[in-house]
Amino acid sequence: MKLYVKDVADLVGGTIYGNPNCEIFDISKIQESKEGDLTFLYLPSYSKFLETTKASAVILKPDQPKLRNDLTYIVTEKPELAFQLIIRKYFTQEISLKGIDNSAYIDITAIIGQNVSIGKNVVISADCQIGDNTIIFHNSVLLENVKVGKGSLIYPNVTIRENCELGNNNIIHSGTVIGSDGFGYSPRSGGGYEKVPQIGNVVLEDDVELGSNVSIDRAALGSTVVKKGTKIDNLVQIAHNVEIGDNSAISAQSGIAGSTKIGKNCIFGGQVGIAGHIQITDGVLIGAQSGVSKTIDKPGKYFGYPAKEMGISLRQEGHIRNLPAYADRIKKLEAEIVLLKTELRNKIKDSE
Repeated sequence: MKLYVKDVADLVGGTIYGNPNCEIFDISKIQESKEGDLTFLYLPSYSKFLETTKASAVILKPDQPKLRNDLTYIVTEKPELAFQLIIRKYFTQEISLKGIDNSAYIDITAIIGQNVSIGKNVVISADCQIGDNTIIFHNSVLLENVKVGKGSLIYPNVTIRENCELGNNNIIHSGTVIGSDGFGYSPRSGGGYEKVPQIGNVVLEDDVELGSNVSIDRAALGSTVVKKGTKIDNLVQIAHNVEIGDNSAISAQSGIAGSTKIGKNCIFGGQVGIAGHIQITDGVLIGAQSGVSKTIDKPGKYFGYPAKEMGISLRQEGHIRNLPAYADRIKKLEAEIVLLKTELRNKIKDSE
């Protein structure tokens, strides 16, 4: 694809410094760019690459220096958002799947909307409903009475179990399982476990995206719910009867135990563990590898195991790192105390 810097600047509302007719053929990371590429810079730690990048044009913030005369600059307040807009407009690869493949199995009771695309070996079971403009890629399986809204995208090898409901404009990546049985067992008196029936479902509201190999368990009763706008990264486990509020974001390898309620606009870092039957209020950020064992009812940043308010946790971590130095100081103080006691006893003896 061939673009000109002026086309890109018009799209993102940026100011050009340099040649508006500079030709752009591709986009790339600033440290890997070649001639004819457009790149961007927004993190200060990447400023060092501005001196060596081979890109022809760079998007950057107004306060970032324009170090080289051989580059053309597009200046905007949020280079990362501008770059995303350019990718969507000019560089996003169009989905190639069109129509319904002959190898797909679609039950006669299923309702298929207009302009739906279904790939090879897909199974659409009885009483399913698929909304307009939805795309379901190869080898995905939808069991009975699954509902998928309009404009959704389901990648290969996704499993959606019976009675689950997906809203509009969902994106489900490969290997994800929606509606697997919740982890419910009752101990038997003589040993072993009795499986508790899991007869609920999973409900994903609109504009939800699930990464690859996400597991969302169906509720024992009622629904496991992921509300609108929430984004879930790869390898996340969400247990039965969990509820996740609007526009939350959960990073890779996190796990949420059963019946926990997550509020709106929460952000969890990677490998966060959440205990069951607790509540996390709106606007909570939990740092990576934290473990939450109790209800959080105050918005803010939390970190550690068990998770505490960020400031408290970081101070405690600082003290832990300083334990060897503290131990040395304690030993010195103990030696000084022994010395002072000895001197004091000697003075008392002398005075007698």
